[in-house]
Amino acid sequence: MHEASLVMALFDQIDRAVAAHPRARVQEVHVRVGELAGVEPTLLRTAFEAFRESRGRPEAALALIEEPAEWACAKCGDAMARGAVLQCACGGAARLSRGGDVFLDRLELEVPDV
Repeated sequence: MHEASLVMALFDQIDRAVAAHPRARVQEVHVRVGELAGVEPTLLRTAFEAFRESRGRPEAALALIEEPAEWACAKCGDAMARGAVLQCACGGAARLSRGGDVFLDRLELEVPDV
């Protein structure tokens, strides 16, 4: 289950992001998961729940944003529809332009008054 290692890396990223605000509480973690990223959202959610307490973020909730795969022409940049043939009218080959990654989209923090 590589989702566990992804979640550990995600918590490392969260820790770096909030280092300037040591009293901040992470309320919600928004993560984009691409359709072709090779990640099972259910397993990612399970791993997040399993690690959040031990990583000092017991109040953090995970919001997954599932991102559909999209292709664009490598030659002209036009968007390409999903289909059996991924080739543009201009003759250019398809490249995955969206939906192949997993990344931290944003954090919602609660920063107490000093």
